[in-house]
Amino acid sequence: MLDQSLLDAIKSYSEKMTRPITFVLGAGEHDKREELVDFLSKIAATSDKINFEASASDASLPSPISFKIMTNDSDTGIVFSGIPGGHEFTSLILAILQAGGSELKLDEGIQKLVKRINKPLEFQTYVSLSCHNCPDVVQALNQFALLNDNISNEMIDGALFQEQVEANNIQGVPAVFLNGKPFMNGKVDTAKIIDKLQNEYPDLLSEVSEDDAEQLEQQDVTIIGGGPAGVAAAIYTARKGLKVAIVADRIGGQVKDTQDIENLISVPLTTGGELSANFDKHLKEYDITVKEHVSVKELSETPDENYRIHLNTGEGFDTRSIILATGAQWRKLGVPGEEENIGNGVAYCPHCDGPFFKGKDVAVIGGGNSGIEAALDLAGIVKHVTVFEFADSLKADQVLINKAKEKDNIDILTSVATQEIKATDGKVTSIVYEERDTGEVKELDLSAVFVQIGLVPNSEFVKGFVDVNRFGEIEIDERCQTDRKGIFACGDVTTVPFKQINIAMGEGSKAALSAFEYLVMQ
Repeated sequence: MLDQSLLDAIKSYSEKMTRPITFVLGAGEHDKREELVDFLSKIAATSDKINFEASASDASLPSPISFKIMTNDSDTGIVFSGIPGGHEFTSLILAILQAGGSELKLDEGIQKLVKRINKPLEFQTYVSLSCHNCPDVVQALNQFALLNDNISNEMIDGALFQEQVEANNIQGVPAVFLNGKPFMNGKVDTAKIIDKLQNEYPDLLSEVSEDDAEQLEQQDVTIIGGGPAGVAAAIYTARKGLKVAIVADRIGGQVKDTQDIENLISVPLTTGGELSANFDKHLKEYDITVKEHVSVKELSETPDENYRIHLNTGEGFDTRSIILATGAQWRKLGVPGEEENIGNGVAYCPHCDGPFFKGKDVAVIGGGNSGIEAALDLAGIVKHVTVFEFADSLKADQVLINKAKEKDNIDILTSVATQEIKATDGKVTSIVYEERDTGEVKELDLSAVFVQIGLVPNSEFVKGFVDVNRFGEIEIDERCQTDRKGIFACGDVTTVPFKQINIAMGEGSKAALSAFEYLVMQ
């Protein structure tokens, strides 16, 4: 698991630590304990700032294969239950470095908000080491723990704690529990965690007013959204010499959840993670104020005919123009049994949740590129995949359809309408569907339903402020101008046809040029 190149990297990173940290192991016996001891010993051997004494243990930790991180003889609130390899190895290294004094990766406004939490929050985050969404949640909550002694977070490798997984009816990751009760599951980012804490626990946070919060100076352009359209808009406006801010729950947006990308012109193959990292790197080349991991609560007009951005951190600032690039999110079926079984057999990310259904029968709803790609991914994990498509034919690219038809464990049903998802004892057991040609209703036994039926624009917070169509898409003209002076929109949240990365980048660039033209004409 730990080759020399990784150990050399840890040694290099640890040189930036300003204080030592200590691993403390749980007490007891476990068949994985020796492997964990070896894992921690090798990491500790890379630096005199990382301490580990295998003979010492703490019986208060949840299991013999749990360990906590301490600094200055105090608990950080960070616990790992299991051996954090795979995607969670980065979570461990960041926890070591940040507990050791390295800069946190949270926006200053978020940090101030978290520090004000005034009641105990004990998070447990169930993960799969193959899940690429899980580290974002673990790393955010670990940072919360470092900021506030009232907060703790335990990463739990679901593969090693099957009894807990079954007892909690967990069938999807990340699954976050708060003070022993389900809190969030599926794709979660820092902004969503903060929003949910504020919505469900209004007495948890000390009130923060815009008068108390540190404010940005007035911006020429504020881009809301950090996907391909938003990043392109930010770079183009910054290159024009404008004062630019970008507000995003995460840089990369939906792209960050995409696996292989083969249609980005001039790049034969990349991944969503790599492209998102390149977005972040490119943004840093310019004088752009990046407000990541925060969300916009409201937009309002100012007396001087500019606009004010109100953030969920309590911050607010004025801007001369706005570019809306908030993208879209997975569309839901809207049938009985879907909402109540999310995380218990209803899922939207085959890469994250597919491993939970190894050797079982599953369904994929949707015959577009996303649906057929999901079916192909799942076919290598599960026993059998049935694809359900409402239309008379599949919408996916022919090359993907051909690959799916070559698989012995993929069946494709067209002209079918999903009616209901059934569950027993908190777990999905079957799907009910209608054959549209005959009207016959059938039921198929299975263990999971992966919904891949397209996207819904993230436009709720601007409805009533700018015009949207009946699908929720922001209405724009050929210059990306909305119906309100000085507000532009681009990418998947708009009426522009064809939701593609290449198109979103072009639309973001166009919106930026339109905003620049608008500003110089004022």
